[in-house]
Amino acid sequence: MRINIGEFLTRRAILTPEREGLVCEEVRRTFGEINERANRLANAMKELGVSHGDRVGLLALNEPEFYELYFGLGKIGAMLVPINYRLAGPEIQFILSDCDAKVFIFGKEFAEVVNSIRTDIPAETLAAISDEPPEWATPYETLLAGASDEEPAITGGDDDTLTILYTSGTTGRPKGAELTHNYYYWNSVQLSSTLGLDIGSTSLIALPLFHIGALAGPPWLIHCGGKSVLLRSLDPKRFLELIQEEKVTGFGSVPQLLDFLKIVPDFEKYDWSSVRVILVYAAPVPVNLLKEYAASGIEARQLYGLTECNTATVLDAENALAKAGSCGRPFFHTEVRVVDLEGNDVKTGEKGEVLLRAPNVMKGYWNRPKDTAETIRDGWLHTGDIARMDEEGFLYIMDRKKDMIISGGENIYPAEIEDSLLNNPKIADVAVIGFTHEKWGEAVKAIVVVKEGETLTEEELIEWCQGKIGKFKIPKTVAFTDAIPRTPTGKILKRVLREQFN
Repeated sequence: MRINIGEFLTRRAILTPEREGLVCEEVRRTFGEINERANRLANAMKELGVSHGDRVGLLALNEPEFYELYFGLGKIGAMLVPINYRLAGPEIQFILSDCDAKVFIFGKEFAEVVNSIRTDIPAETLAAISDEPPEWATPYETLLAGASDEEPAITGGDDDTLTILYTSGTTGRPKGAELTHNYYYWNSVQLSSTLGLDIGSTSLIALPLFHIGALAGPPWLIHCGGKSVLLRSLDPKRFLELIQEEKVTGFGSVPQLLDFLKIVPDFEKYDWSSVRVILVYAAPVPVNLLKEYAASGIEARQLYGLTECNTATVLDAENALAKAGSCGRPFFHTEVRVVDLEGNDVKTGEKGEVLLRAPNVMKGYWNRPKDTAETIRDGWLHTGDIARMDEEGFLYIMDRKKDMIISGGENIYPAEIEDSLLNNPKIADVAVIGFTHEKWGEAVKAIVVVKEGETLTEEELIEWCQGKIGKFKIPKTVAFTDAIPRTPTGKILKRVLREQFN
């Protein structure tokens, strides 16, 4: 039987057409209505010449349109490329050009940045999710209104790519991870078989849908018949109101969000009685937070995964306190190894690289066969994360993936920022490291060597970064030094810098 994620929605609409499946502020839609709009989107894309294997870019907040694009494009075998809306114009332009997007759809909030790059991208059609779109863009609703709501012929599936998610690159350029129909199907199976139905009937999606931590949710919820409640952008107060108004039973989060919620005025007055479980990604949850939520009868399940394989390990509630600091045991259909530099399994308790094997590992990196071959070897995904495993099979991540910085749940690779900063004519050399930040967990610090005869201040450099890289990547602080410590082969000694400047 062919697996096509778009057809998941067709089947759900046949089974429970009148059940409410999507809520986003004033928009409330049944599964039947979601499917009808997805069909219109699919047929509209076909009229624009989008066919099996073509790419469609999307730059938007958590909008209801995500669902019709996600499942509608899936039905006709096309690919959705969700773009991080926190990126700067040149970064967005690179992604659209790299994937050669045929159509580009954007939300009303992003008209200005899209206008700045629209002549430099390959898209033949630009469409705006807006009541008042710019004159150079087609209204999204006009595309749907002129298209049929009949079921299109289901095309493709299985190991065809459904989405391309761009991850920050360790070499300075982002790479597009190809996630297939089978990836999302098995992701759904993994979540259901490992977590059971603890998430309940109504899930709040607050993390951005360009991130796999959120994008994995819709196929799972369609598969299970659960309702999605979308929060367009992060607003802790509105988050709490939605939990109460919609009787939310579960949601995904990062540790920083759990902290933000607790400082909302009158936090304790909001009704959380419907919430059963919170799935927490990106970083370990502090023990005190686990205890606070457990005291309210809420399980905080910690998950470890990455875009390339979203379901690696999970820490169940029973072991959350006893195994604090661990990211748990493997998901039901995931195998985990910890190996040394030669690829041999290390002894229990020793550190090594984490390798994963699962049916929901990415297909590869878009147009990057060398990177794919280096990452997936002999069927095992090499994560680059360093960890140890205890005698009971619990995994503990010890070091970040290739010096990656995790700020507010966002993965930030120093090499990408270093590459950009070196374009500053006053900089001779630069290194980027993370530092502990009270609000975001970690933030970016730039260590800079200024060219002889030049002067540069922290304020000047931060201002120079505006519009060149995403705001979340811009250094929060800058330190100046005479030289960047390096190995004989030129590799920056990040450990030395962290000891010196943190």
